Amino acid sequence: MDTKRLIASDLLKIKAVFFRPEEPFTWASGIKSPVYCDNRLTLTAPEVRNDVEQSLAKVVKENYPDAEVLMGTSTAGIAHAAITAHLLNMPMGYVRSGNKDHGRQNRIEGKLEKGQKVVIIEDLISTGGSVIEVAEALRDAGAEVLGIASIFTYGMQKGLDRLAAANLKNISLTDFDCIAEVAAENGYIKPEDIKRLIAFRNNPSDESWIGASK
Repeated sequence: MDTKRLIASDLLKIKAVFFRPEEPFTWASGIKSPVYCDNRLTLTAPEVRNDVEQSLAKVVKENYPDAEVLMGTSTAGIAHAAITAHLLNMPMGYVRSGNKDHGRQNRIEGKLEKGQKVVIIEDLISTGGSVIEVAEALRDAGAEVLGIASIFTYGMQKGLDRLAAANLKNISLTDFDCIAEVAAENGYIKPEDIKRLIAFRNNPSDESWIGASK
């Protein structure tokens, strides 16, 4: 089994990602979504966690061979960055969503030298906003950001466009299309639901997919 399908199966199995097209979830933005994603659940499932971290380590080695430091996104990417860095015997740190309001008021935690080559470890990417902010903070600190290694991406056009505009390469272990396909094959959703899920992915603000199967 290739990595994309392995990780897709893993995430579905532990309900880190699961689909509910008939009873959509509501995001904080108000958008109705047929998918729920919480990759933090991988940390409490040792077999899945091992698959994820070994795969992230492989992504870094194969796609970013010059990497010198791993930086996790706060908070979801921190544990994955730490475990992956341990497997690769590399230094790691993490980037806060904002500067601390006390002490040294750091935003970047861990030692980072100007000019060091960094890979960002992220759990999931939707519109790309938060990971782009992390990359900007690292660049402002003088780091050379080689790219991102993430567990899951929705592949939303807005996210792809924003990453491209920020000159950020992203390699994800699996993606929305693969997980939808594996979910249908294993009975988590109906095969005819795939078209509805892709319609959501292509335009999250258009809710016409919700009643599309009726």
